[in-house]
Amino acid sequence: MAVVPAPRPLTGAVLLLFVSAAWGSAFPLMKDLIHRLAVEDLLAERYLLAAVTLLLIRPGCLRGLPRKTWINGIVLGVMFGVGQAGQAIALHSLPSSLSGFAVGCSVVITPILALVVFKAKVHWRIWAGVVLALAGMTVFTLLRGVEDGEVSVLALGVTLTAAALYSGHTLLLAQLSKRGSGFHAYALTVIQLFTIGLLTGVVAVRDGFAVPSSGPDWLVLGHLAVVSCALGFLARSYGQAHVPAVPSAILMSSQPLWVAAISVIWFHEQVGWSMIVGGGLMAGAMLLALPSRTASLGQKRSQGKRDLLAVTARATKALADLRIKREDQLRFSRGPAPYIDKSACMNTGSCPWHTRSLKGGAEPSLERLIERATVIVRARGLPGVGCCQSVTLLGRCLCDLMEEAEQARTKALPRWFRSQ
Repeated sequence: MAVVPAPRPLTGAVLLLFVSAAWGSAFPLMKDLIHRLAVEDLLAERYLLAAVTLLLIRPGCLRGLPRKTWINGIVLGVMFGVGQAGQAIALHSLPSSLSGFAVGCSVVITPILALVVFKAKVHWRIWAGVVLALAGMTVFTLLRGVEDGEVSVLALGVTLTAAALYSGHTLLLAQLSKRGSGFHAYALTVIQLFTIGLLTGVVAVRDGFAVPSSGPDWLVLGHLAVVSCALGFLARSYGQAHVPAVPSAILMSSQPLWVAAISVIWFHEQVGWSMIVGGGLMAGAMLLALPSRTASLGQKRSQGKRDLLAVTARATKALADLRIKREDQLRFSRGPAPYIDKSACMNTGSCPWHTRSLKGGAEPSLERLIERATVIVRARGLPGVGCCQSVTLLGRCLCDLMEEAEQARTKALPRWFRSQ
């Protein structure tokens, strides 16, 4: 089913905050599960299970899709899947806090790509939100302390490339959501998840493929697949139809805030100054990214103009299709009437109507029409060509009507002309 984006930025912001919370809840759970399951295996399993879950909910979502939807879904899946695979491989040579900071740099890369590639104008409020989001991630990751470990420049570059791919994914999804009825959010999400699962599965099978060995681990994998991936990606596809790309990146960059909240509530982690400062910065970034009333009204007006133009175009096309050329159903057995000079009549004096019709005569009136009809009726009995053979279309029509009336001598048909 196609989704027509509507100007509902607050609804989109709520959906994107749900995406951030769903993805943020995955980190504490994955941190415990990766001790018993390889990261590559975990990524492949969660994305494939998410795709299968959405496909089971709507089995016919992939039927009758246009070719562009398949291509766009595969491209989006490749971009996100390559980023996930690269991030997972680079994590072995990079501290997790530094990896999280590098991935979070997508919030800065997104407006830069939007400015360079699409020439998009970014409001100063959004730039301020980007700065606050970057500062909040710095506090949550780097300033909380980097665990001991060797930092690989190559791994850092791969992680930053993954962040750029995530930014490109956000921008491309935002561009696709502007196509109105051509944007199939649900089907696009399923295609993406299958593509990501296959790409991460290629990385996973190199060292063997393992599955969870206990019931609790399967429950954690189910949460990661259904809530974090299936519902998270679905909410993102629908949410970005209402919120531009750069504010979307800011709202989704609040994952560290949700991670900290879940760690404190569920895992009883101590609240430190880094959480308070980082949380305040991230909250400020989200407030700046939320659409203002003026922006909402402007977006509604812009959407209204686009809808009006679309309706006008459809109405114009419908009216053009209805413009059918009318065919003249009147047929003459004697062929079309030629333009004959008044000398064609043997007795020109007895055919004054013919002379007047060729000259363009006076203004037509009921008296003149009666006079002409009378002249034609009287001229039928004259020898030679006669006016019925040389007059214009109107005269020939009257002559043909008279012949039909004479041939059909029934009471049902009225007698149009009195015999002379």
